[in-house]
Amino acid sequence: MGQALVIAPYSHAWPGTFATEAALLQAAFRPRRVDVEHIGSTAVPGLGGKPIVDILLGAESLAAIEERILALHSWGYGYVREVEKVLPQRRYFVKPENGPQSIHLHAVVRGSPFWIEHLAFRDALRADAGLAKKYLALKMELAQRFSEDRVSYTDGKAAFIRGVLDASAAP
Repeated sequence: MGQALVIAPYSHAWPGTFATEAALLQAAFRPRRVDVEHIGSTAVPGLGGKPIVDILLGAESLAAIEERILALHSWGYGYVREVEKVLPQRRYFVKPENGPQSIHLHAVVRGSPFWIEHLAFRDALRADAGLAKKYLALKMELAQRFSEDRVSYTDGKAAFIRGVLDASAAP
């Protein structure tokens, strides 16, 4: 049985956690250029969410990410290879590797659909407090209904997220 889903109130510590990790990730990839963005609910001021900071790292290729797996491991990131079966365009890492995670790192090719959509969704929530409030209500309802089923929780958000992305892409 997994750990129960918890939707925590917004924490002003989340941006600081992101900033610390962003600097570490830039150092881990030097001299390569990577872009590091704070995504997910913890990136939207005032929005509650699972107390896990989601980070999106954009590199020029998946190979550039893969060649840094050992370096990321030395910085406390665990590589979760099996996630690639579902999302082959992403390299996924958790921190800490063992125990309750506080960081999820999604490493992708900069400018890929995954990159573009995650930033567009974050930006839409940041720009519209009413939309963010609706998303929080959905997440709280799903977390209560699927407290021990993260797949169903995530699947339950898909239609909302797709609707926001479709609306933001409309001319």
